[in-house]
Amino acid sequence: MAITTNAICNSFKKELLQGKHDFDTSSDTYKLAMYTSLATLGASTENYSTNPGGGSNTEVTSSGYTAGGKALVNQGVKVSSGVAITDFASVSFVGVTLTARGALIYNTTTEGGSGTTDAVAVLDFGGDKTATSGTFTIQFPAFTTSAAILRLA
Repeated sequence: MAITTNAICNSFKKELLQGKHDFDTSSDTYKLAMYTSLATLGASTENYSTNPGGGSNTEVTSSGYTAGGKALVNQGVKVSSGVAITDFASVSFVGVTLTARGALIYNTTTEGGSGTTDAVAVLDFGGDKTATSGTFTIQFPAFTTSAAILRLA
């Protein structure tokens, strides 16, 4: 079991071309869930799960962290120099004691299916990251054509 390097999920690429994801309006809700090193996440991940890869629950647990993670604030969509981008505001989990190895961005409102949890991207933290009775913040890159979390060139 492992969280592979940062990856855009293959199912998301297909669903994007099918018009199932909307980053330009507030009609779709994107969330970020965090996982321990026991999770299996990568480009082949298709949906949010508390236990990707089987075995025991691999989503982090802590007071201050709710299963399913937290809703993300979309920074919008823009095109500059032939590159389309979207990004999210940084997200913080306050008052937590947890260790996380990575995260999954997923869409809770994909067109054509109520209650869906379609995977968008896997974030690999490069090692276990810990917060002890504190704040765990995931800082997204700048909303630029060379750094935004999702870019199409």
